[in-house]
Amino acid sequence: MAREFIALTLPKSEWTHEAHLRVGLWHALRFSDVESLDLLRGRIRAYNEATGGVNSDSAGYHETITRLYIVLIREFVRSADRGRPTDDLVRELIERIGDRRLPLRYYSRERLFSAEARLGWVEPDLLALPRVDVEN
Repeated sequence: MAREFIALTLPKSEWTHEAHLRVGLWHALRFSDVESLDLLRGRIRAYNEATGGVNSDSAGYHETITRLYIVLIREFVRSADRGRPTDDLVRELIERIGDRRLPLRYYSRERLFSAEARLGWVEPDLLALPRVDVEN
């Protein structure tokens, strides 16, 4: 799935929340914190455009949500047995952080869905995130 996503051939109907997590995990297993985030920024934007979407202050790529999930996926990877099959890791990751409402544990709705949060990183206002170095 990650390879199809990168090649921009993944059908839009298959770009689900679980697919986002799978692709995020694929990147986290292969690249550093900073590289994972940088690659995902560009690849999600490119995928959105390739499937007819736009990346604007009200649609498409969302920096804060992407970065939130990279932090949470990185925390998972640090504690996981990386020798396990990827599909097993994906299932466990989805069990842990697959709830689509998870970002709202960290952010108020107003803050998370603001243009500021879509276009750039904003700190959580409800619950602190684990410390992961994704800064350039």
